[in-house]
This record gives sequence, structure tokens and C-alpha cells, in this order.
Amino acid sequence: MEGFTDLLQPVVLVPWILGMVFGVFVGATPGLTATMAVALIVPMSYRLDDPVAGLAMIIGVSFTAIFAGDIPATHLRIPGTPASAAATLDGHELAKLGRADHALRLDLICSAFGGLVGVLCLMLVAPQLAKFALKFSSQEYFWLGVCGLSISAAVSQTGALRGAIAVALGMMLSTIGVDDQGAVRFTFGSLDLYDGVQLIPAMIGLFGLSEVLRFAARSDDPVDAVGASASARGGEAPQSAWRSVWAHKWTAFKSAILGTIIGALPGAGADIAAWGAYGMAQRTSKNGKRFGRGAEEGVIAPTSANNAAVGGAWIPALVFGVPGDAVTAIVLGAFVVYEIVPGPQIFERSGDQVTAIFQIALVTQFLLLAAGYLGIKAFGWILRLPRGAVMAAVAVFSVVGSYAMRDNVFDVWIMLAFGILGFFLEAKRIPLAPLILGLILGPMIEENLRAGLIKEGGSIVPFFTRPICLALILTLAGAVGLKPLWARFARSG
Repeated sequence: MEGFTDLLQPVVLVPWILGMVFGVFVGATPGLTATMAVALIVPMSYRLDDPVAGLAMIIGVSFTAIFAGDIPATHLRIPGTPASAAATLDGHELAKLGRADHALRLDLICSAFGGLVGVLCLMLVAPQLAKFALKFSSQEYFWLGVCGLSISAAVSQTGALRGAIAVALGMMLSTIGVDDQGAVRFTFGSLDLYDGVQLIPAMIGLFGLSEVLRFAARSDDPVDAVGASASARGGEAPQSAWRSVWAHKWTAFKSAILGTIIGALPGAGADIAAWGAYGMAQRTSKNGKRFGRGAEEGVIAPTSANNAAVGGAWIPALVFGVPGDAVTAIVLGAFVVYEIVPGPQIFERSGDQVTAIFQIALVTQFLLLAAGYLGIKAFGWILRLPRGAVMAAVAVFSVVGSYAMRDNVFDVWIMLAFGILGFFLEAKRIPLAPLILGLILGPMIEENLRAGLIKEGGSIVPFFTRPICLALILTLAGAVGLKPLWARFARSG
């Protein structure tokens, strides 16, 4: 209880709440993503004197922005984040019936509930998984990294081939700099590249600046075009949402568990978790034919799953250093700066920090109820902001955030380069999340491949004969073979 009391001190609580408000703003603005929100908030968190306050800001934003994306999805049928797409189907139909507030209250309650389930699963599973992970050697970590990248490519919504291209590009970029044997690679004589590509500026460029460039390239502004069509708010009592959630409590619980499991798969993410839960709820509901026409279960299922996926994605991130999605990848990068080194020994080496992370994540679910309610009420004000002004602010945040990381102008150039790269990649429908995972996991794969070969005198046989390696290879084969199942989830709507 003492730890929870420390979290409620003003030095922690104030930046925490401000971060969550920022997450609501970014998530509720169509075109801005939860990934962008976290990437932009990380440099700000480093300037705080209390590291716990910085962690609270980052964690608070990661959960809040996922929920906030459902606000424009309900009112305007424009998902604020990719994870909000599944909730659009029935949420917007309820809004057209004058029940927008009811739909968003369902959304908010289930987002907090799903997040709570995901965090509790993280707290229960991660320590046990860490004990098992102590049996891992270089060969197992090599295959774990390969599994993460392969699954990320396989479940890519734009196709496995494009996902593989993104992964390969990320791995190529990860080789820049000085390797663990002292070899200088692809630095082109620049001392700034000796440490490799800095992760946070790269992600700010990919997910922040690239969106600004896409907006500048468009001749129309979809938000302005539909802004006037926001549905009328319903007059139902807030208690009715709680009663509806209770009536469908098993749908919410099953969806949250499924979201946690899918979130723990590298590359799957909250959007696939939401679609998976929507498909499961539709097939198991007695009123499956009502889905897509304003069914409450069609809101409860995906919104319980997408926030649960955030907690689920932390399970492999903390224990193995393998992030489940792009948002977790950024959070993982931030943890390293706070001297929280992911891996099987994280609970021994950084026990106090991990305990603080768990406590922050739990309290965030309750703060989300308040921050989300304010976001629902403030949506009309957010919608009236000129889209150009919002994008100008994103551009400024991108430049300032990239520079603030190390007070280095070169990082701004990295951000600009990745912003242009992200713009062209998305124009060709090449996903960005697998690229980020390739950038993060590339060094892990290379270093463990090299260490395993050195340890075995150059023999590659143990990579295929060790029991855990065989299990990981079979897992990889099964996950890639289940690609049609992922596609079925995506078509459930």
C-alpha cells in the first residue's frame, strides 16, 4: 500500500494525469495514433526529476490513447487509432440511433476492465515465465527473435510479403553502427552513427512526421468534411451502461482474456485483438445477426480486448525483450533509458521498478474512467480544432522531442529521414510496425546467432536439436500456418 500512496503524490500524479489528457487528445483526433502519442510523450518524460512520474506518463498514455480512438469511431465512423476499427461497426450504429453517449460509456467501462484483466495477467504470468526463461541460451533467444519477426510479418494486414519486406528493412537498419565485435558498419564516416540508429527519433519520424506528410499530400480533410455529422448524444442514465456491461459480463471477460493472449503475440497488436474478440463474440452470441446493426456486444467485445492487449504485449517485452507491438516497442525503449533491462532476470535486477510499473498500470485503469469521461465530453471541442493546426503541433513536437532525447541535432535529421521513409512505405502499403520490430530485434537475433555459433564451435546443429528450440520452431510453423485464421478475424465484421 505504501507504493500506491507514493503514486498519489502531486509530483507523480500531475504529470501522470496530464499525460493521460494528452493521450485522449491524440487518440480522439482521427489520423493520430496511440503509437504516435507514446512516441511524442517519451522525450517529455525524460525531463522529469522523478523517474516514477516519467513511467506513469508513458504507461498512462499507452492505455488512454487506445480508448480515445473509439470516440471519433463512434461519432464519425472514423477510427482514431487502428485498434478502434472493430468498435466502429456497432458503436456508430448506436450513435445513429441517438445512443452515442451510451456506446461510449460501454466503451470506457470495458476499456478499463480489459486493461485491468491484461495487467493482472501480466502480473501473474510474467514472473512465472521469467523463471522458465532462465533456461534459455543463445540458441533459444535466436529463435525467439525469429519467431517474433516472422509472426509480425505473417499477421500483417497488408499481406505477409509486405510485412516481410518491412521486417527485412528494419533488420538492415539495425546493423548500422559498431557491432559487439568492434566492426564499424554502414556509418559512412559519421561518428553520430557509431551508436546505431536511435530508436525514439526513428519512431517519432515513422509515426509522427510521416502522418504530417500524408496530411500535407492530401487535398481534402476528412475530419472537416464529416465534422458536422457527429451524432446527437443520447440521454440515457450512466447507470444503464454499467447494467449492460454486467448483463454481458462473460463476453467482456472472454474478450479480455483473448485480447491478452493475442496481445502477447509479437506483431499482432490491439487491432487484431479487437477483431478477434469481435468475431468470437459474434459467433457465440445468441443475437449474432444483430452485430453490425447496433449490438451492445459489438462494442463490449472489441473494447474489452484492445486495452487488454496492451497489458498482454508487455508479457514477452518484459521477460524476453520482445515487444508485442509498436506501442510496446517504444515503451520498451523508454524502460531501457530508465535502466530497466528486459529479460528473465528483470525481477531480480529491477524488482522495485517493475513493482512500480505494475502499480502504475493498475491505477491507470481507474484514472482512465475519469480521463475517458472528460474526453467524451470534450470531443466536440477537439473536433473543432483545424486539422492543419493539429498537424503543425505534431511537427513541432516531433522536432523538439527528437532533439530533447540527447540534445543532438543529428537525431532531428534521423527523425526527418524516417518520417520521409514512413511516408513512402505507407504509400506502398508496407506496414511500419514490423519495421520497428526488425529494428529492435535485429541486434538480438544477430548477437545470439553469433554467440551460439561461437559456443558450439561453428556448428548450427544445436539450433535445431535443443528441446526449447524445437518447440519454438514448431510454434513458428503453427503461427505462420494460422495466417488464414487471422484473415478470418479481420473479415469478421
